[in-house]
Amino acid sequence: MAPGAVGRTLPPGRLFGTDGIRGLANSELTPELAMAVAGAAASVLCKRDGSQPPVAVVGRDPRASSEMLDAAVVAGLTSAGARVIRVGVLPTPAVAMLTAQLSADLGVMISASHNPMPDNGIKLFAAGGHKLPDELEDEIERVVRSDVGWPRPTGAGIGRVTDLTDGAERYITHLVHSIPHRLDGLRVVVDCAHGAAAEVAPEVYRRAGADVVAINAAPDGININDHCGSTHLEPLTAAVVEHQADLGIALDGDADRLLAVDAAGEVVDGDQIMAILALAMREAGTLVKDQLVVTVMSNQGLRLAMAKAGIGLVETKVGDRYVLAELRESGLALGGEQSGHVVMPAYATTGDGILTGLHLMARMAATGRPLAELASVVTRLPQVLVNVPVADKQAVAASPAVTAAVAAAEARLGDTGRVLLRPSGTESLIRVMVEAPTVELARSVADELAAVVSGASPS
Repeated sequence: MAPGAVGRTLPPGRLFGTDGIRGLANSELTPELAMAVAGAAASVLCKRDGSQPPVAVVGRDPRASSEMLDAAVVAGLTSAGARVIRVGVLPTPAVAMLTAQLSADLGVMISASHNPMPDNGIKLFAAGGHKLPDELEDEIERVVRSDVGWPRPTGAGIGRVTDLTDGAERYITHLVHSIPHRLDGLRVVVDCAHGAAAEVAPEVYRRAGADVVAINAAPDGININDHCGSTHLEPLTAAVVEHQADLGIALDGDADRLLAVDAAGEVVDGDQIMAILALAMREAGTLVKDQLVVTVMSNQGLRLAMAKAGIGLVETKVGDRYVLAELRESGLALGGEQSGHVVMPAYATTGDGILTGLHLMARMAATGRPLAELASVVTRLPQVLVNVPVADKQAVAASPAVTAAVAAAEARLGDTGRVLLRPSGTESLIRVMVEAPTVELARSVADELAAVVSGASPS
């Protein structure tokens, strides 16, 4: 076996999806693959002159398989000569922040975000804590798939490992110092999804002045995202009503995004949160060029609300890294996704659910207005999303039958709605999204398209 060989057949297709590499842990995402990706990433991203070893920051979420993959990633990095700083269980944005703060050459987060516990993933950050462009991911994949692998020093050239004990405190302090207004007087329920933010999220909000009720904050390695967090809002809604809270915040397993509910338990999604923050930032004079970066998934209601407010939208492909790339290229100050990934470059190099929640509550505290009133600036057009399992998502999306069905659906809706069909970046799914004047029409069109997509997939 070649020095960099994975030792088993690699998964078909591109390794990297919308947000790193994901798969069923120990089946699709094996320790061998994790080690190969880490070694390849070190060889591609670490360009020092050799006088000092490259530095890598490694963090993880609390799922059981993250312990196994952490060991493999550390082995891959040290085999490439990198000095590894392990930060333990921390949210993804904390790993990005520490990558920048510690002047590391790369950062690695082991997490499958909102995916169920059996899955896991690897997210990579370049120097400065920035997510990788497609070209660097492709270069890393070429090394992983090559017969040569990555250079492996011996003797004193092998990397060493240290543990950072104050990573959580550094991150908490950074977040609390970011808010323009304290949160005194607000009661918030925080659903931590039994994930990476179970300790830090409640502490951040308490230090900022809020009265905090934490739920699903006892990770045991198995219960991450299990009927809780941003993909299952029912426990949060019930707790907000029970505790008579001003709002509820639901994080996902690695806390890089959030959704909220108001005092009555009504969902406030990423589009509404971005609208609230955009208006607050424009009022403060910090919304650069009066522009907001969104993806194609953002609801038409956000577009109409921002147009009415005189705020322009810049649109990207789905994936917070595309939002991030546009923010960096254009020098803009706010962007995100309907799913709750919100990016504020003044304070973070990636989406940060805890940070977003802080600034959302700061707006509530500063204005004295309830979340429902602030969110009402956006009237959401009914939107239906259907996920269709397929064998080959790229082939199905490009099939003539599917293309014709999309064109027919667009003609049916005309100017009253829109259709978006795209392959998932992380799963073997085609995502069918339809917006229409009524939920019944949106559902009808989405179901018809989903049936065509399903029929176009080989059994």
